[in-house]
Amino acid sequence: MATYKKRGYKPQTKKEAEHIEETESTTAEVFSTLDEKASKTEEWVAGNQKYILGVIGAAVLVVLAYLGYQQFIVSPAEEEASNEMFFAQQYFDEAVNSTDKDSLFTLALNGAEGKYGLLDIIDKYSGTKAANLANYSAGMAYLNMNDYENAITYLQNFKSEDLILGALAKGGIGDAFSQLGQLEDALEYYEKAFQYSDNNFTTPKFLLKAGIAAMELGQNDKAVKYFQRIKDEYSTSEEGRTIDIYLGKAENTKQ
Repeated sequence: MATYKKRGYKPQTKKEAEHIEETESTTAEVFSTLDEKASKTEEWVAGNQKYILGVIGAAVLVVLAYLGYQQFIVSPAEEEASNEMFFAQQYFDEAVNSTDKDSLFTLALNGAEGKYGLLDIIDKYSGTKAANLANYSAGMAYLNMNDYENAITYLQNFKSEDLILGALAKGGIGDAFSQLGQLEDALEYYEKAFQYSDNNFTTPKFLLKAGIAAMELGQNDKAVKYFQRIKDEYSTSEEGRTIDIYLGKAENTKQ
């Protein structure tokens, strides 16, 4: 155990004197070693100063390059893409509410009057938010035009944290697979769609489609489970009004 010793303290015994001398010697060695290491560190820093400054300079350049890229390339591209998207989206919105859907969806996809279409925006403004949204609109346009393979391709390229659009995109892929007769893939995406978010619009919609697909695949237990959930949790939804019909059919088929 270390003992505090006042200045001018004299050891009482020879053994104590030897112990003090040994301690002081060890302490001197430690400080000598530290001094030696510090000296070597200073020498290394001095000898590698250009390298160190180069690394720091490179890091600064990377940060400045990133900030410059965001300010002078990404931001203008986002703004330009959004402006172009406005016209293409107008055609898409008109098509949704029109009887002449195919021609308007074609205009939305390919553009008109010197304006970019959704496909141009995806190609020329890749990486922007507008291009990402264009993937969703293009996928839905192809789905409405019965071009199911392209619908799947573009909807799978759409990435979103929006709880409604994200679910609709998954469900749209399910619809495309269903139309192609790939019911197992359709069921998988319907399940992804209703699991994507919990709301009164998309959840019961895709629970119903998942249940119907499950029945067609002979998975009646799963169908009953999905239909029952609509009845229990979403009875006031549009799907909930007729769910007893589907539930009864699934339960009877199950027996």
